[in-house]
Amino acid sequence: MQRCVIIGGADINNYDFIREKLSPDDYIIFCDSGLKHLKNLQVKPSLIVGDFDSHVIPRLDVDMIILPCEKDDTDTMFAVKEAVKRGFEDFLLIGVIGARLDHTLGNVSILLYLDSLGKKGYIIDDYSEMEIVTDKPIAIDDSYPFFSLLNVSGCAKGITITGAKYPLADAEITSEYQYGISNEVLPNETARVSVQLGKLLLIKILKSN
Repeated sequence: MQRCVIIGGADINNYDFIREKLSPDDYIIFCDSGLKHLKNLQVKPSLIVGDFDSHVIPRLDVDMIILPCEKDDTDTMFAVKEAVKRGFEDFLLIGVIGARLDHTLGNVSILLYLDSLGKKGYIIDDYSEMEIVTDKPIAIDDSYPFFSLLNVSGCAKGITITGAKYPLADAEITSEYQYGISNEVLPNETARVSVQLGKLLLIKILKSN
């Protein structure tokens, strides 16, 4: 099924790298100030949403949803919900990790929201790739110099890590003690991570790009 790519307004420094992650058949939603990336990403919007408090309303022949400034959902969250309504199962979010920590944490929580619906979500920025790990094992190859696992759901037990410098077996990571930072895939191996109870945020650190 076609993937939905949602573009927010956080800074992107390496457009070449981000463009490599896009496919010609992606359904692309620009959120408000995410439109500042339109020219450099060299893609055509499928949909534009926003309250346009941080970007002028564009004059483009594109489907557009104009939102009120006072609302519960951020423009990005609204875009995700709209895409879910339209039947998308696979999501990539870019331009959503940046200087505003409140927006960054809110956007990371979107991965939990998508996982709760049984949908797959990824976030990519200039430095990392992020996704949620549950009971389905996720593989990490040794092209990533580091990876970290963070408890973002309040409960994460039965954690297993194999093929890594710091393996775990039936372990627990609490919100108060995040010791799953900066693990390393063993050379020429593939690390595998799973969680029996709860959810972890997997952050795969990219090589310098």
